[in-house]
Order: sequence, then C-alpha cells, then structure tokens
Amino acid sequence: MNGFRKTILLAVACFTTFGCMADEHSELIKKLEQSMGWEVTAIADAPVDGLYQLNTARGIFYASKDGKYLMQARIYNMDAGMRDETEAALSSIRLEGLKQFDGDYIEFKAKDEKFIVTVFTDISCGYCRRLHEQMGEYNERGITVRYLAFPRAGTQGKTFNDMISIWCSSDQQEAMTQGKAGENVELARCENSIVEQYQFGQKIGVNGTPNIILPNGRLIPGYQPAPALLQALQSAG
Repeated sequence: MNGFRKTILLAVACFTTFGCMADEHSELIKKLEQSMGWEVTAIADAPVDGLYQLNTARGIFYASKDGKYLMQARIYNMDAGMRDETEAALSSIRLEGLKQFDGDYIEFKAKDEKFIVTVFTDISCGYCRRLHEQMGEYNERGITVRYLAFPRAGTQGKTFNDMISIWCSSDQQEAMTQGKAGENVELARCENSIVEQYQFGQKIGVNGTPNIILPNGRLIPGYQPAPALLQALQSAG
C-alpha cells in the first residue's frame, strides 16, 4: 500500500473510530485542545515526516510531533503533479461523515438521475437563492440536489430557527422554496440535526454558502450554474 493511500485510510479510520488516538498522544491532544479551545476528534501521521494531521471542529490542522508548532496549511505533493494531500484527506472524511445524515437531507431529485450533489445552504444567502431558483435546470441535466443546513450566523437567530422549521415542515421542499423566496416560514418544531449539520460543515472546510460536495468528496465553494456544475461532475469522473 503506498504512503498516500495509507495516510487517507488512516485519517478516515481515526475520524470514524478514534482508533488512532492512542495514550501516547494524550498529552499532545490535551495541549492542543487547551490552546485552541476545540476538540481534536482524530490524530494521524501527516504526509510530511515529523507532522501529525489533526481533525478538529474547525477543519484539518498540522502539528509538529513535539507539540511545539501548530499550523493550518495545504500540503501539496510535487512528485504527484501537485496533488493536494489535504483536500484528498478532507474528501474522504466528507464522504464518510455524510453518511450520518442519511434521512436528514432535503432532496430535489432529478427524474433521470446521473449525479447527486450535497449542498450546504442558508436560506438568507443570495447565491443560495439563485441556485434554488434554477433547480429545474440542475434536475433537467440529471443532477439531484440534496441540502444540508449551514446557517452562516451560527446556531441562533432567525435564519437558524427558520431552517429548523423548514426541516420540520410536513412539506420540506415547499418550505425550502418559500424560505429561499424570502417568504415567511411557518413555525414547526421536531427533533432535527441542524446543529450537527452546521458543525459537520465546519469540520470539513465549509466557511460560507453555498458549498457543494461532489460525489467524489471534492468541495466546490460558491454558486455554480447548471452547465458549469455538470462539467465539474463529468470531469470528476
């Protein structure tokens, strides 16, 4: 098994099972959590010797093995055509993490489905509204869009509460369309995973809306017209 694949599999294993968080790392993890104020959910060897890769509530960080240095960076493999090792690790983590939201998506399904994309959305976001207005175009090109919530102002305030109502609506698709049109959202409450959706977005590099996750785990920040998104999907293979 080559070093790159081993690193990716190790990162996913750590993310899902915490199997790599051995006792030998406890002091480093404690130091990092006290310094950053964020939980370290996984630790693994980074693609660069002498560094650990840390999965946190705010994305991937790297730390020197002596615990002296912490960095937020992108690691590129120049011997592999400038492959983005950080993005590759995040892609695997995204795909694994999305499984926890099966049954929680608000889905706009294409009749002749060729691709499924996951879109982190905020109903008050102008470009999210533009994307939603063109839902018919995405669906006509065989693109199913499934939404997760990422209220940009965080887990409080009107948008957050409106998005809870949308996810708790008896007609989620219609409620989403109304919310994206700026109409009043009828109050509804139920058990929901909006907070978890938002926190997961933070972990995997979402820092705005819309953010689109392709079937291979790649994240595209920002609005993409239907032709451009289709081209990206076809290129991704």
